Formats: sequence, structure tokens, C-alpha cells
Amino acid sequence: MLYYLFDWLDKFDVPGAGVFQYISFRAASAIILSLFISMIIGKWVIRFLQKKQIGESIRDLGLEGQMEKKGTPTMGGIIIIASVLIPVLLLTKLNNIYILLMIFTTIWLGLIGFVDDYIKVFKKNKEGLSGKMKLFGQIILGLIVGVIMYFHPDVVIKDKTATHADYIKTEQVFTFDNAAKTKTIFTDSPAKHSTKTTIPFVKNNEFDYAWLTRWMGDETGKWSFLLFIPIVVFIIAGVSNGANLTDGLDGLAAGTSAVVAVTIAILAYVSGNAVFADYLNIMYIPNISELVIFIAALVGACIGFYWWNCYPAQIFMGDTGSLTLGGVIAVSCIIIRKELLIPILCAIFLLQSISVIIQVLYFKYTRRKYGEGKRYFLMAPLHHHYQKKGFHEAKIVQRFIVVGILFAVLTVVTLKLR
Repeated sequence: MLYYLFDWLDKFDVPGAGVFQYISFRAASAIILSLFISMIIGKWVIRFLQKKQIGESIRDLGLEGQMEKKGTPTMGGIIIIASVLIPVLLLTKLNNIYILLMIFTTIWLGLIGFVDDYIKVFKKNKEGLSGKMKLFGQIILGLIVGVIMYFHPDVVIKDKTATHADYIKTEQVFTFDNAAKTKTIFTDSPAKHSTKTTIPFVKNNEFDYAWLTRWMGDETGKWSFLLFIPIVVFIIAGVSNGANLTDGLDGLAAGTSAVVAVTIAILAYVSGNAVFADYLNIMYIPNISELVIFIAALVGACIGFYWWNCYPAQIFMGDTGSLTLGGVIAVSCIIIRKELLIPILCAIFLLQSISVIIQVLYFKYTRRKYGEGKRYFLMAPLHHHYQKKGFHEAKIVQRFIVVGILFAVLTVVTLKLR
């Protein structure tokens, strides 16, 4: 909204109004504004939840200091969602398909998480919303995102493999020696629909999902959506649940998500800048730069929430926040065509999920073979394993964030390491 106001003022040459045209200025403003909002409303939300006695019910798992957290306000994801959406609504171009998709993702998963937290707190049901229902909601979101990314006319890329004949041809008339001359100019490479994505550590680093349907005789790739959309669903469900599993220690999900968000902002910025994209030899995606502002707001929101959520936490984000964070990260990676970097970028989420899978499979295997189930880890997810080993909660969080930073740096390095 502020963007449109200042865009209108710029037409009247109002001093300083043109600064809103710069992505860097609006992104910086989004970080500051979201951080300010989370700091201000965070205190109010905590007091409100304490007054209403909306606190976390804790099961005794034998972890040090665990029961001391009983009654800590939950549903703090509301702070994150508000701190993201308000700056986005004020500072972005709201007719941008990517921004609309991210807003929808935030609200959709926020509602699913809120229902889950509501059942836990007010219905006194510790299981909350069933896993099948949460997965169903994530599948619906994945289908919507996949369909939009595949069929919407504004979702295009600039093809690096375009030939000279593919470029947009224009005729320019100029005068030379008092005679009119016509010159043909090839102004730009075409933007087109594509199911291409980026492969890390590969020199010619573009992979097209349409290649996987050629065995069907689908040389033009018109049926590639049958593969592309399920992959989108899988990525969104996987990352969203991974973030949910990571939300088990004070500040862990917020801290690691902030690191991931900063990296995504960098990737989105270079992907939406024709000069940087050409220099780095990566895919140039028109109109993607607005996403930088959204992710910048997410960074500020995560840092602001971390202020209240760091050890000892004054509030928990609950599924309202964790499902939303994971989903937003997944969708943004899909939008910038970097979803194959998720195992590196979101390594913390991935390790948490893998630890749970290993624990469950190993328990079932040993129970079937030996008649008594054994555990591979002392406790899953992985952060609880280290708690059982005697590490302090704050140290685990700090070290996980450091590891997350290392993987984030590696993700950025993949732009040139091929």
C-alpha cells in the first residue's frame, strides 16, 4: 500500500518518493518494520496469552528442565505471521503472482497450525489436529502451488539456451547523411513457461522435469505437470513437517529459519537481477525481486520472535508458527527454482526428519527380529538425543544454528562451485 502511495507521489516529483522503486530499500524497510512489529506485539501477545492461561501442556519425557516449561504461552506463531504480512502488504507490489502465492501460503498453513494449537490448548487434546488432516492441508496447498507455478501466465523464466532467432526483434529508424535508415535490433531473450530448475554442483546446472516424461512419448513436455505437481506437494509437506519437528527447543526453529531465510533472500535477489544472473550463469526469473521483500520480512519476524523465544522461552511458536515457517521456506525455494538445494539449505530440518524416520524404522525392525524394540538414538528428533547425552538446551540450539550457517554458506557457494 505504501508502495502505491509513493509511486503516485513520485509522479508529482515529490522528493524522496522514488526511493520506493528500489528493492534494496524496501527489503531493508521490511526487515526493520517486521522486527519492530514482532518486538512490540510480542510483549502484548505474551501478556494476553498469560492472562487467558493459554499455555503449553508438557508431557514428561525425562528431559532436564522440561517440566519447568509447562504453562509457557503458545500459539506465538501469530507474532511471526503478523510481522510478515503487515510489512508485505505495505511495501510490495500486490499484483505480483509470487507475492500473492506467498501470502496465501502463510495464511493457509497459519490456519492449519492454529487449529492444531487450538485443539491442544482449549480441547485439552495433546495430539491436536490429526497427522492425516495436517498432511491433507499440506497436500491441498501443494496442489495449488504446483498448478499456479505450472499454468499461470506470469510464471516465466528467461531461457539461457535461446538462439538468436528466438530473441525479440524490433525495427529502429534513424537518420544518417540526411537519409532514413532502418536497423534491426534484437532487444531481449524471450520469457517463457518452463519446468526447469537448478541442479547444485553442475556446470550446465539446469534440469527440466519435462525430460522425465519423454518415455511417455511426451517430447513437448505437455504432460510434465503430472510429475511436477506431485514433486511440489512432496517438497512442501516434507519441509513444513521438518520445521515442525525442529520446533522442540527454545529458539531452535526461529534461529535456523532466520538463517535459511537470509540465504533465500540472497538467491532470490540474484535470480531476479539480470546482471547478476548473467554473471553467475544462473536462471533469470522476471518479477521475482518482489519476493526478496517478503523474505526480508520473514527474516525480521524470525529474529524478532527469537528475542522472546530464546532460552528461557517466554513464548512458544506452536504449530501456528512452525508449519508456516517450513511451508513458506519450501514454496519460496520452488518459486526461485532452487528446490533441489533444499537438502543443503535446510539440512537441519532434513536431519531432524531423518532421525525420526531412522528411529521408527529401527524400532520396528528390532521388535520384529528380536521381539523387543530398540532405539537407534537415545531420543528423536535429533536435538532430544543430545539433550539425553547431557548437553544444555541453549548449547544445542547455538550449535545447530552454527551448523545451519555453514550449510547456508555452502548453498550460496553452489552458485559458483560447479
